[in-house]
This record gives sequence, C-alpha cells and structure tokens, in this order.
Amino acid sequence: MTRTRSIIRGVGSYLPEKVLTNADLEKIVDTSDEWIQQRVGIKQRYIAAEGQFTSDLAVGAARQALDDAGLTPDDIDLIVVATTTPDYTFPAAATLVQMKLGMHHGMAFDIQAVCSGFVYAVATADSYMKNGLGNRALVIGAETFSRLLDWTDRSTCVLFGDGAGAVVMEKVELGDDEPDRGVLSNALRSDGHHWDKLYVDGGPSSTGTTGHVHMQGPEVFRHAVGKITDVVYAALEQAGYTTDDLDWFVPHQANRRIIDGAGAKLGLPPEKVVITVDRHANTSAASVPLALSAAVADGRIKRGDLVMLEAMGGGFTWGASLIRW
Repeated sequence: MTRTRSIIRGVGSYLPEKVLTNADLEKIVDTSDEWIQQRVGIKQRYIAAEGQFTSDLAVGAARQALDDAGLTPDDIDLIVVATTTPDYTFPAAATLVQMKLGMHHGMAFDIQAVCSGFVYAVATADSYMKNGLGNRALVIGAETFSRLLDWTDRSTCVLFGDGAGAVVMEKVELGDDEPDRGVLSNALRSDGHHWDKLYVDGGPSSTGTTGHVHMQGPEVFRHAVGKITDVVYAALEQAGYTTDDLDWFVPHQANRRIIDGAGAKLGLPPEKVVITVDRHANTSAASVPLALSAAVADGRIKRGDLVMLEAMGGGFTWGASLIRW
C-alpha cells in the first residue's frame, strides 16, 4: 500500500534592500535599542521600497524556491499566497505572482490568517494535492506589513518588518519500503472572540481605508504560549510522535519571549529552536518560511529531520504543521 505525501522540494526567501535598525527607530519614535531588545528581542527589520509590492517580494522568494527545487513555473499547478497585505483588495496577490512568473495555467489564490497564514497555506496545499487538485504547489508567505504601521505608535511600529518566504510542495506516492517524509499532520485553530486583541482598524467594508495595526500586547502574550503548545501537541499526537522526536521547532517570529516560553513549555532545548526574529522582526505570514529558509540554507535542517512549524496571529488564528524533511 502506498502513502500519498506532500514533500518539500525547495525553499526560498526574499528580503528588501532597506534595513531599519533600532538605532534608526530611535530617531523617529520615543524608543531605544535596549527597550526593544529587552521586550521582544528585535535588532533590525527590512522595509520594502516605494513601489515595491507584496507580489514582488513573493516572486523573489518563489523564484529562489523553484531554483532550489530544480523546477520552473511550468512545473507548478497551484499557487497559494498567505498575506495580510495584498497589492490590491482584489485580484489576489497569488494571481499577480502567477502573472509575473509567466504562468497561464493552474490556479492561484490568497489565504488570510494573518501571522498563521503560511501554516494554513501549507495545510491547504497539502489537502488540495492529496485530493487530486494539483501535483506541485508554490506556497508563499509574503508581507509588506510596514504599510499597516502607525510610525508614531512605539508599541507596534518597532515590532514588524517586510519580507517573503516560499516552499515548493510536491505530491508523491511512497511505497511501504520507503521512509516516510513530507507533511505528516496539520492542526489548525481559530477563535474570533479575540479579534480586537490584534487587528487593523480599517477595511473595504467598514471604513474604505487600510487603517493601522492595534494590539493589546499583554493579552496577546497571555494567550500565545498556551495556544502554541496546544496545536504542537495536537499535530504530534495525530502523527504518533512526541516532542522528544522533534529535530527542529520553527515558530512564528513575533517575540523572543513568546518563543522562549513556548520552547520551555514544550521541553525543547534552545538549540532545537530556530530564531530569526532578531534580524527579521515580525513579518507576519512571511516569518515562518523566512526562518525555515534560513535554517535550510545554513545546513541545520537536513533530509530526514522531523520539523515542526507553528504560528499564531490575529483573529485569533493558530496552527502547526509537522514535516519530515
């Protein structure tokens, strides 16, 4: 009997050229490098250039992932872009990525689950392919989150940055004699009762404007560790593993204290936790694939490793994906 799996064929990332350091922020808002590092562990973030859109960042990450996989856009039949900051209200950023890659075939759509978007997108592509709706997918997390920020609000503007990360997923049939690999399980959750703890005060239906990010920081922190560990345990149980089996934990890069707290609650040694929040800040849906790409590029994540992806975002939404590399 064969097993249908969605394996990761390639990974990629893209970051804008402009780096905004904590020292730079000290010049425009009442904050300090010491305060930012102590509270959230961030040293710098990347900011998209004027005229550089979310789809442009997504294409940069997609091309790198395709190169890593040894494939071309002709080999892709599904594009899923996780983003909170699409170029336009519509069409979907994914269709613009499709166009910019020169594709006229397949299907493309966006997923909006804020910071959990990439994990939701992985689970969606996995489900689509296992149900015969594609064989190879580009799954991208991309954000120009800096355009949602109020640069006079020091409680939020220091936290976020721009960037994109991508993976190429491919459906394969594994025989009984082949080692398991690919996406082993997904656990997704949401609870809209917490919407006002992290939101943007604008939208086409409400104000007709984009709005800015608003966050009840202590409340988000209070919920984060418990919800993160909930889905991690659920994904592990579904696949028949425990935290002791994990080689790598790749969490959403929102706050160093949240990451450390979740790792400690899961009983994971710090050396198994991938951290990029110090140099990328919180890039929302792009944070997990950016961290994943960094850990693959530097050789930490290797073939056969058991990798847990996890994220939590506004909504609240939260989720985890367990992958055998």
